[in-house]
Amino acid sequence: MALQEPIDPLLEEISGPTPRQILRKRVQGHMGLLFGAGVVLVLLVIAILAPVLAPHDPYLQDLANRMVKPVFMGGTWEHPLGTDHLGRDYLSRLIYGARVSLLIGSVAALISGVIGTAMGVAAGYFGGRVDAVVTFLINVRLAMPVVLVALAVVAILGGSLQVVIAVLGLLLWDRFAVVMRASTLQVRRREYVSAAQAIGASTPRVILSEIMPNIVNNLIVIVTLEMAHAILLEAALSFLGLGVQPPTPSWGLMVSEGKNMMLFEPWLVLIPGVVLFVLVLAINLMGDGLRDVTAPDSRS
Repeated sequence: MALQEPIDPLLEEISGPTPRQILRKRVQGHMGLLFGAGVVLVLLVIAILAPVLAPHDPYLQDLANRMVKPVFMGGTWEHPLGTDHLGRDYLSRLIYGARVSLLIGSVAALISGVIGTAMGVAAGYFGGRVDAVVTFLINVRLAMPVVLVALAVVAILGGSLQVVIAVLGLLLWDRFAVVMRASTLQVRRREYVSAAQAIGASTPRVILSEIMPNIVNNLIVIVTLEMAHAILLEAALSFLGLGVQPPTPSWGLMVSEGKNMMLFEPWLVLIPGVVLFVLVLAINLMGDGLRDVTAPDSRS
């Protein structure tokens, strides 16, 4: 017992850092991940606390104070980012617009992720006819232009938050299916999968315990890419008048409403456009960073 105390620190030093310490070091040294996660976290907090942070009611119209300039262009602090053509406070609408973008992006990515991941893992694990059917469905989906199909469906069903989420969730699963199929094909040939099958593990247990943990890195990247893609598609649909309908605050709708005054009041388009760009960039950086820090040691 007396010899054990000096040996333990020596063994800890020889064994090297723990996986948690390695992960923490990677996160602290990845500036893209820190920046992206920080921006997304800030916007998420702003969206959650929108009723508290918004200085005015985003739906309240005040025609006597319409087209007030933002404070950096000579406006007043009563409306720091000015007002729109109906006198609604631009900062308040921008804050509430974060709710719409994050909600649509996250829910649409969740729906498409569940559909695409289930199809891709099934095709890669079972192969044969299942793989042939899934591959055929992927080819059919890839032959359909997302924007045109979304425009047609939304035009038929009518633009609303629920319709936009459902349409995007049912159209953006193809990338999940392709990547998860390829990843599962690689992992299912590994020794630990064969060992689990040899000891009699059920198919759901093999997939959930052996397959999924080893393809989660790829899944993280696709989730963030499709989340950003869904946010941009919602903004495009709202810009064309087929997405979120007024008076609901939406960044794409704000750009659409300000386009007629773009040559005279460019800040009406510039402010929501810049915020949309920053959010999409931050989500992509966060996804790329999560892939790097959770990757095997061989990846820099």
